[in-house]
Amino acid sequence: MIAFQKKTLANGLTVIAHEDPSTPMAAVNVLYKVGARNEDYDRTGFAHLFEHLMFGGSAHIPSYDEPVQLAGGENNAFTNNDYTNYYLALPKENIETALWLESDRMLSLAFNEKSLEVQRKVVVEEFAQRYLNQPYGDIWLLLRPLAYERHPYRWATIGRDIEHIRSATMDQVRAFFDRYYKPGNAILSVAGDIPAARVFELAEKWFGPIPAGEPVRDDIPQEPEQTAARRLEVRRPVPASVVYIAFHMGPRLSREATVCDVVSDILSNGTSSRLYQRLVKERTLFSNVNAYISGDVDPGLFLVTGHVMEGVSPEEAEAALWRELELLKTEPVGDYELEKVKNKFEANNVFGEINVLNKAMNLAYFEMLGDAAMINAEVAEHNSVTPEEIQSVSQRIFRPENSSTLLYLADAEASAAK
Repeated sequence: MIAFQKKTLANGLTVIAHEDPSTPMAAVNVLYKVGARNEDYDRTGFAHLFEHLMFGGSAHIPSYDEPVQLAGGENNAFTNNDYTNYYLALPKENIETALWLESDRMLSLAFNEKSLEVQRKVVVEEFAQRYLNQPYGDIWLLLRPLAYERHPYRWATIGRDIEHIRSATMDQVRAFFDRYYKPGNAILSVAGDIPAARVFELAEKWFGPIPAGEPVRDDIPQEPEQTAARRLEVRRPVPASVVYIAFHMGPRLSREATVCDVVSDILSNGTSSRLYQRLVKERTLFSNVNAYISGDVDPGLFLVTGHVMEGVSPEEAEAALWRELELLKTEPVGDYELEKVKNKFEANNVFGEINVLNKAMNLAYFEMLGDAAMINAEVAEHNSVTPEEIQSVSQRIFRPENSSTLLYLADAEASAAK
């Protein structure tokens, strides 16, 4: 159980305070409700670009990293399809350094052509290194547009086309910042040995004067129901072929998403899981195999994937995955197997609550979903999943007409030439 208090400032900023007397460190997390899903089809990658631009200095602080280091802290950020997250951990005595830094770049991020050009090049290079020049790097660039036809989840956070970043103008960048980086579209979460009243006082001091700005109202295109199986085969110079099967499933807050999370653990959480025991250990069809959910806010994906062993055809491997999915539809999961995955989920949840930064990040995340208090209901929600629900959801999800299959085939000739 994570105890916390919450307050909303007059300008719309949500502030969450969790007091943890067990650590001398404090964690400050600022979550902005903007990700790839908020971008236009012809102008993508901006949320990720801003993950970089936000470290380029603000009007009153030319260097973001230097004050953090002088305060004995560490910082980083990440972007995904639903939100962008910035976080710091530092000694609790230096908490105001973190709030000063975060408030100044929310109020007055420094915009100049030099910074934009530097970060543009960084992002373009990242696109090449992570997605184009790395084995299996382009899988999600292929799988997303295969599974989605309308929703912005059809492109990765790096963007649909890197030319969108190459050609980004200063006016476009400023407009994106003005639209999304403001108090009413952000959540400030602080965890550490600091009384909640003090957190709220400091939040008011540093963030209260920032203008609220206009409310964000994005019209996100919704994905139509998939009615026919989709397939794509590509050949690449990689050491082993890979099978990816993606199924559409419910949004993050749906009961279906909770059931799917449990199903993914039954299939592939650890060496005692079904897929590992049957397809890796017993039949040696795969060198590794996995099942997981994308965890997106809007309706997301349930994914089953594996690296195919040499000498095994991708078609045989794919058929084996389908057989395991069919078993979930026809045979109820046993009590022992279900209890095992529930216990593991609860243990991981408890372990994750030990870290003060994890708590700050997770409180902000659940508040973005709708209410930070949901963080304390996660274990009970998972523990309430029944074998009947697993069977019912599996029957709805694991259908050929709801599937998008990517066969990422190893090209022996290309690999040898390389």
